[in-house]
Order: sequence, then C-alpha cells, then structure tokens
Amino acid sequence: MLEREEVLYHEKRFGHLPGIDVNHVFGSRCEMVAIGLHSHWLNGIDYMGQDYAKKEKYKGYKMPIAVAIVLSGVYEDDKDDLDTIEYTGQGGHDLTGNKRQIRNQRLERGNLALKNSMEQSIPVRVIRGHSKGPHKTYTYDGLYKVAAYREDAGVSKFAVFKYLLKRLQGQPKLTSNLVHFNHGRSSKAPVKTPGLVCPDIAKGLEEVQIPVINTIDDTTITGFTYTKDIISKLTLPAYTSGCDCKGYCSNSKHCACAKLNNGEFPYVRIQGGRLIEPKDVVFECGPGCRCGPGCINRTSQRGLKYRLEIFRTSDKGWAVKTKDFIPSGAPVCEYIGELRRNNELDNVADNDYIFEIDCWQTMNGVEGRERRLGDVSLSVCKRLGNADENEPEFCIDAGHVGNVARFINHSCEPNLFVQCVLSSHRDPRFARIVLFASDNILPFQELTYDYGYALDSVVDKNGNVRTLPCNCGTSECRKRLY
Repeated sequence: MLEREEVLYHEKRFGHLPGIDVNHVFGSRCEMVAIGLHSHWLNGIDYMGQDYAKKEKYKGYKMPIAVAIVLSGVYEDDKDDLDTIEYTGQGGHDLTGNKRQIRNQRLERGNLALKNSMEQSIPVRVIRGHSKGPHKTYTYDGLYKVAAYREDAGVSKFAVFKYLLKRLQGQPKLTSNLVHFNHGRSSKAPVKTPGLVCPDIAKGLEEVQIPVINTIDDTTITGFTYTKDIISKLTLPAYTSGCDCKGYCSNSKHCACAKLNNGEFPYVRIQGGRLIEPKDVVFECGPGCRCGPGCINRTSQRGLKYRLEIFRTSDKGWAVKTKDFIPSGAPVCEYIGELRRNNELDNVADNDYIFEIDCWQTMNGVEGRERRLGDVSLSVCKRLGNADENEPEFCIDAGHVGNVARFINHSCEPNLFVQCVLSSHRDPRFARIVLFASDNILPFQELTYDYGYALDSVVDKNGNVRTLPCNCGTSECRKRLY
C-alpha cells in the first residue's frame, strides 16, 4: 500500500484524521500505517520532516513537527496517567527488548519535532498500546499538547528527554480505566489502580482474578455472593452413560458423544478449543464418560481462562470487559446462579438476572425461535412428559448468587452468543448456558450478548407492560431492551 500510494491519508497532517474517532481500536500498527494515523512500524514518534517546509500550506512553520506518538511502554522512564503523560523521547534504548537505556539521547529527529510542536502550540495524536505478546492492540486517545520538556538523567543514568503531554479538553472520555505501564523505578510506592472497588470479586474461586473498577460514582456491589457452580435444591437428572474413549476422544465414528453431535466433534483443538458453529445444543462428554479432563469435547467445562474486569458505566450500570484477546468460537463463561422453577419465582419484575433455559424450545422452534445449523435428533434428549413445551420450565436466577456472567450487558450487535450445552445428562430443561465469542474480541473491549427479549414481553406485578430503553449504542440498536 505504501509503494502504490494507497494509504488512506498518505500526506501527514496535524490534528484528528476524519473518520478516526477517539477510542477507535486498531489490531496492529500496520493498520495505523495503512490509514496514515501513524506512519512508522517501529518508531514511537511520527513527524513532518524538512520536505514539508517546501509545501505552500506549511510555509512559516519550523520543521520538524511531531504529529503522532505511540505509547508502547518501550522506555523505562515513561509514566502514564491517561490525561497526563510523561513521555520519554526516542533513541538510546536497548533494541534487544529489555527496555533499558544504554546511551544518551540527542535533540534531533522526533525529539526535536516534539520540542518544535510545543513551541508552535501544535497538538499531537496519541495512540496507546495495550497488552503484550502477539495480540497487542492500540487505541486512539485523541489530541495532547506538549506542555513542557526537559533533559534529565533517566533511571539508567543516561540523558533522556522527557516531554509532559496533557490531553486537550472537550474530547470524548477515554473508555479504558487502566494505566497500562509506569516503568519509572524512582519510587517504591505501590501503584494503585484508579477506581479499584475490589481486587477479585471471585475471592479466589476462579483461576484468574476478576477486579471491580468504578471511576464513575461511589456505587459498590452489595447483596451478591460469587459462586462458580450452579446452586440447586431441585432433584437433577441422574448421570447418563457416555463414551468409552480412553484418555481423550479422537475418533468421531467411535465416540458415543460425537454421534450425538451428528457424528462429529463440535470443537476444534485450536487456541484451547473453539466451537466450530452454534448449534441447537452441544453434547459434551461428562462424568459418565471414560475420557479425561483434557478431552476436546469438554471444552466449555474448563472454567474461566480469560482475564475479565467488571467496570461501572455512566448509562448501563455494571459491565464486563476482557483484558485478553478472545478468539472466535472460544467459550468465555457459563451463566451461573440458582437453578429454580419459573412458577416458583418471587418478585420477577424486580429481578433482571433471570435466565430462562429454553433449550428444548429452541430445538423445536417454539414461538419463532430460530433453528441453528447442525440440528440434532430430538430423540436423543429426554422427553418432557406432561410439561408445557411452549414455556421454559426452569431458569437460572443470578439475582443474589452467581458469577461474572450476570454483569455482562445486552447489545443488539453483540460479540458473544448463547449456547446450550449438555454434559452430565440429556435433559434439555436443565441445559448449561454457556457464552461463546461470536467473533475475535480484542483486549479491553466490553463483552455483550443479546438478551433475546420480545418487545412488550415483560410485565410488572400488576400485569402492566414494562419497557426499558436500550443503551447499547450500536448501529443495529432496537432502541428498546423489552
């Protein structure tokens, strides 16, 4: 694209780029190069060189002038507080990747460009890097002014240029509540996460911690107990016999559980296991099977493995974001709570955390429910007897006890989908409700799924229809949740 001059904004310019909004997420630096937001693969500072001084519209400007910087945590002296940044100039650091300074910096190239931007009051675009490893992503944080600069002795005792950047007022609020790096080692004081309400709402029950962050108000989470297992006083179906595969299931023609999934395994062994496609119901191996816990057909049973964070929003209450890259088809979490009968629920109108188990209704296409690909024979599931097949009989109530899934918001254009899973038995009335990624989800994105309410389907205790506006903000928003 560079060679063919197909970059969207191939000429460098000051300020915002049309069409690139604050908080826009880029999956790689090459995306920013292709657009022209930042034109370098590796350099932190993008600037206009002396060639731009020859252009008519830039006559009178002192070149070079910085137009954009990338915050990637490359320099050990960087300090970042979102709205105020102490940015270390370029040059002098160890290119082997240990981020240590090994020689003095010079006031040239990008360093001189930032100084000239300050003296001419020209703001720079700031792009912030997130995460580590192959799935690093970047968000556009908007325009910052270079408020001051100085030459100083860095942590490693070499001369570095430090630039004080301050975010311009009147821009959209940054959606990230985290400071992602602060490498300066001059202070031994612990770094406190802004707005930290609770370091781990799961209290060690999950393999990964789930922090709670609130930078909006003083609201906390009360009257809720975290659990990673379904709680039930009901008599559950007995375990059913399963496959006799040894170790793990590998032959779909031999595996009895694979035969229930139309003779195939529903998962592929990529990135920890991914669901190939949504189904009416997924039959997994369970307690009655001879295969071990590493079997690919137990993918959704392995608990929480992605780092999640509960955070407060200004218009949707609590929400959940991922701090890791989640591949399409990966199980994210199960909806956990108390298993109850629908006709025994009290104060339903005041409880927004009830999830009806409508696996049987989905399999039969009841009330317009959409059948999915990979339909299975209804004969393999336990019959309902005299139950009303038009209405779900059981639900999961996460009003007072549950897991992280209860905090995931609705969206009319979600990045998760609901999948019914049967593992220990074959009764769809008690199916497990698992949320899977419907597409690749980048780090620091909010997790959402479609609650599936029909309009005018929710009534209060007096029989009056309740309505609730939808604030998902997507282009496909239906304007009402129910």
